[in-house]
Amino acid sequence: MNTSFYIAKRYLFAKKSTNAINLISGISMVGVMVGSAALIIILSVFNGLETVVLNMFDTITPQIAITPAKGKTFDPNTSYFNALRKNKDVAAFTEVLQENALLKYNNKQAVGMVKGVSLDYLKNTKLDSTIKEGRFILHNRSGDNAVIGSALQSYLAVNTVDPFTELEIYSPKKDISANSLNPADDFVVKNIRVSGVFEVQQDFDNGIIVPLSFARELLGEDKKVSAIEINLQPGIDVDDFQKEVIEKAGKDYEVRNQAEQNKSLYHILNTEKWAVYIILTFILIIAIFNIIGSLTMLVIDKVKDVAILSSLGAGKKLIKRIFLFEGMMITMSGCVLGLIIGLIFYYFQHTYGFIKMGDEVNKTLVSSYPIGLKWKDFVLVFVTVGIFSFLASALSSNLSVKKIDQINQTI
Repeated sequence: MNTSFYIAKRYLFAKKSTNAINLISGISMVGVMVGSAALIIILSVFNGLETVVLNMFDTITPQIAITPAKGKTFDPNTSYFNALRKNKDVAAFTEVLQENALLKYNNKQAVGMVKGVSLDYLKNTKLDSTIKEGRFILHNRSGDNAVIGSALQSYLAVNTVDPFTELEIYSPKKDISANSLNPADDFVVKNIRVSGVFEVQQDFDNGIIVPLSFARELLGEDKKVSAIEINLQPGIDVDDFQKEVIEKAGKDYEVRNQAEQNKSLYHILNTEKWAVYIILTFILIIAIFNIIGSLTMLVIDKVKDVAILSSLGAGKKLIKRIFLFEGMMITMSGCVLGLIIGLIFYYFQHTYGFIKMGDEVNKTLVSSYPIGLKWKDFVLVFVTVGIFSFLASALSSNLSVKKIDQINQTI
């Protein structure tokens, strides 16, 4: 066994002449333990929140979205897209045609995004979980139906159970005549019954989903689409599939996965997580650097032992390593205990959910604070504590050697 490590371990567990040394060492270890536990718990809570938020968007955001690199629409009836439609790895191939339009219900009106989708859109089994009122139906015996976002529904006061009042949608005609005397002639006006209200997030809740055929008549577009949305069969790697589509579709199209479709959301989640990590790390650093006082007092307590070691031929490097290992063992013991506490907290919160969300949170979505465990977070916390623990212990060991020299000079 390494001599310096052996002596440091004996010093750690041996009885000190002054109880204050044990007290300061214990405070240092507890501080690191609490800081490490807080850091891993906060990171795990952010993992859980990220999973919940992204799952909300997964219900409405496709795994792959193909849009034109230039312009608003493109022709989906190319040889490659027709082959992609029949690809066995594709679970749902949805053609999308969307544009802003004026929506009117009774005496109220608002501008919203009208999104026309083909039948494959309904293969998404998660759509029903977004329904706040009514049902997610786009076709029935009476004809076409629409599903409206909660923000629009609230503003327009749309009643989904009223079978007589329909939503009016106004869209400008492509071939507007300059000689038209009646402004109403410059718009395509279509009525549709609202079957349900969905709620995901504000950016999505200001829109309305309609059948693709209805959108084509409204927008005067017979062939082209705004996007192709693809959901894959279970077990298919999204990144590999995306790379294949990018290669075969060419530069005229943008092919984005879910993260790229929601860049701002991912950026916000990651920024908040790292901001909290940095703040808690600074607090942890303060706890770690308490080890300097503990080791300085330990040096004073063990000055006779150090003098004996020096007389036996121990150099300054050996003495420095003793106190370096001493500081590392104190702080890293606190770190390991903190990680264990974080793991225990994760188990109870994940299993029993004893910390509940506020009353204002939608209980159908999540009732208790979500939490997620990632081994990378444990490695991150362990490495973070290890780095600053080494710096603090190295500084303490250097100060300890200087203190020994001062004591020896006075003797």
